Amino acid sequence: MNDKLLIDVTRLDKDGEDFEGVLDDAVLELDGDLLRPFAGVRYDLFAQQLGRELLVRGTLAQDFDAVCSRCGGDFDFTVTVPDFTVSVETDDKTEYVDLTDEVRQSIILSLPTYPVCRPDCLGVCASCGKNLNEGPCECTREETDDRWGALDGLKID
Repeated sequence: MNDKLLIDVTRLDKDGEDFEGVLDDAVLELDGDLLRPFAGVRYDLFAQQLGRELLVRGTLAQDFDAVCSRCGGDFDFTVTVPDFTVSVETDDKTEYVDLTDEVRQSIILSLPTYPVCRPDCLGVCASCGKNLNEGPCECTREETDDRWGALDGLKID
């Protein structure tokens, strides 16, 4: 695994080149235990020099261990960036272009705001905390329409 994604502009084929590989998980630098990357950032890119512009396009993928935001269970998921595109201005002095930060930003921006273990996750009971994906809880709740509840305490003379 590499810790940087460097494109050697001085040796780049004039018709462009394919780049495939894996970047180290540490590239993402995420804090906390709710979302942990593993297995590295996989990339499959095509880089081409167009005049003074280096154009890089391709796909990125990163696997994560996560805690479900509804039920609190552990699960794995993959973030895929199918249309990664970066344009970098170069000049005669440019030898290498480091795309590590752009890769990091693209993966982070593609993360779900509230990761869930599955789309139909039921979460936990608000009263007893039981995981409702494992079955219904034993809580007894009255089904009431509380929209007008504030008016019940209103005293009218």
